[in-house]
Amino acid sequence: MDLTLLTPTRILAGGGAVRRLPEVLKHLGCLRPLVVTDHFLSRSPLLGRLTAPLDAAGIRHSLYPDCISDPTTEEVRTGVEVMGAGDFDCLIAFGGGSPMDTAKAMNILYAGGGEMRDWKVPKSADLPVLPLVCVPTTAGTGAEVTKFCVITDAEGEVHEKMLIMGAACLPDAAIIDYELTLDLPARITADTGIDAITHALEAYVSVKANPYSDAMALAALGQLFPNIRTAVREPHNAAAREAMMLGATLAGLAFSNASVALVHGMSRPIGAFFHVPHGLSNAMLLPAVTAFSAEAAPVRYAAAARAMGCAGSGDDDAAAITCLIDGLAALNADLEVPTPRVWGIEETRFLGLVETMAAQALASGSPANNPKVPTAEEIAALYRRCFG
Repeated sequence: MDLTLLTPTRILAGGGAVRRLPEVLKHLGCLRPLVVTDHFLSRSPLLGRLTAPLDAAGIRHSLYPDCISDPTTEEVRTGVEVMGAGDFDCLIAFGGGSPMDTAKAMNILYAGGGEMRDWKVPKSADLPVLPLVCVPTTAGTGAEVTKFCVITDAEGEVHEKMLIMGAACLPDAAIIDYELTLDLPARITADTGIDAITHALEAYVSVKANPYSDAMALAALGQLFPNIRTAVREPHNAAAREAMMLGATLAGLAFSNASVALVHGMSRPIGAFFHVPHGLSNAMLLPAVTAFSAEAAPVRYAAAARAMGCAGSGDDDAAAITCLIDGLAALNADLEVPTPRVWGIEETRFLGLVETMAAQALASGSPANNPKVPTAEEIAALYRRCFG
């Protein structure tokens, strides 16, 4: 077997783990961090959970609070200017996937120059960058442990969610503190949780899967699927929140080392054109894409169903796959995941962009990792089926 396993050099997990941030910075030899976050968190008491330990340790820090959902090249460029105007020796990304992706992209442009589109896949962003510490406040993206980021090209003729991949995207450390998620709204908990389930399932069925990613993907599915409903309905249930946080990180490690597949390839254009949050667009697609793909890897999908608890050990593969597809559809119904139509996307515009979205999905490379590699026409048909 020929494989390279990439992970952060340091992962701290547990309730209250964010208080150990100064210890992590000391380990990295850093004293002047730039905290990258979004407008909401910059005004939230939650930010104090991150900055208070820095203040107590006498660590001078600055704030870049301009991250937005679905970060674009504009915010990244502004962040690079902030980096250039300071004497920072590291970055701390605080928030969901958007601040973490923004910080990764800032680091790459600051070190390597050029435009963000110069670094998109198939280019590999392998260059020295400032140390990056990720502190997630949602249980979903797994960005705190992955070698990927996604940035929307706001400067090109067609808005495209660009996949950036390489060692420069891999954080040096991650702090996994489930207590930071206790007050997340139900909608965000649901969408980010299904995002994490998608990461784990796609990593397990990916043609790039390996024994290491398999172990992490199955463990993630066993944490995520049985606990997501409880986390949504009982937001202060510490056991469910901790399981979701650990599951999301395991899923991130799995897909960072095995890649995602068709759901993610199709999800990015929906986000770029219609500004649907990433986890929600994944959820809209997951049952239909799973049904499309399962025939090509029945043993894998059946094993995933058993790990999730959708199927029992006595179910044969065909029955397990049926349970999996039904279970994903039931989860969407229980968590009130809307179709694109119900979410408010105008039908004529959506259908008019189907071919463009299909082409962008294929160009991202992710569908090539799917057990059943689709044609552009098959992707277009899936978009139409999922519209609702």
